[in-house]
Amino acid sequence: MRKYRFEERKSLLLGRVIRTLIRAIVSFIGIVVVYLVAAVILSAIPVNRTSDVKGKIEVYLLSNGVHTDLVVPYRNHLKDWSAEVKPEHFSLPDTTYRYLAFGWGDKAFYLETPNWSDLKVQTAFNAAFGLGPSAVHTTFFRSLIENEDCIKLRLSEEQYLKLVRFIEDTFDRGKTGETVQINTNGLYGPHDAFYKANGRYNLFKTCNTWTNQGLKVSGQKACLWTPFDKGIFWHYRR
Repeated sequence: MRKYRFEERKSLLLGRVIRTLIRAIVSFIGIVVVYLVAAVILSAIPVNRTSDVKGKIEVYLLSNGVHTDLVVPYRNHLKDWSAEVKPEHFSLPDTTYRYLAFGWGDKAFYLETPNWSDLKVQTAFNAAFGLGPSAVHTTFFRSLIENEDCIKLRLSEEQYLKLVRFIEDTFDRGKTGETVQINTNGLYGPHDAFYKANGRYNLFKTCNTWTNQGLKVSGQKACLWTPFDKGIFWHYRR
């Protein structure tokens, strides 16, 4: 009798564990589906659908297929970035670069995941739920070529200054107001550098929502919200 009751309790407990596990899996799948559906719908809703301003300052919207950057002149009459993103911060200092790309994201993801095959579960978890600090990633370019992953925008001086202030505010600055370089061996090449940044990356505030926000504040076409690069580029490719 005791053995029967023990087996019965064991069976009931196992059943409860299985049902709980099934509910957890179904809930997780449901959350993922809702997230993706929201991303599609909100990405399709335009902000700053059209602009009558055709400025003379060329900036670029750049994607590597997953991550987007905002690319601006390294120096012009409105902003000289060399005081904050110094040539000596790069392993191959060069003063002939014309453009500087800015991206924002999770620090660990940037520095510890050069390839998707290097992605660790803990890194992905921390990034998704905003558990780690963020970083600004900068890359020098001498020139850019327009294609499916590189779109040229023309901003007015007023629009460009708004974009400049947005990028400036992304940096987590030291007591003297200077940018703080992150010394790391996780560089992607000799033409990039990382800096401490404000904010925390998470599922709802990604590298692409950062870029999208920069486009919004500077009066350019953007999504209402998007965690992916495809949402941003859709408004420029259609």
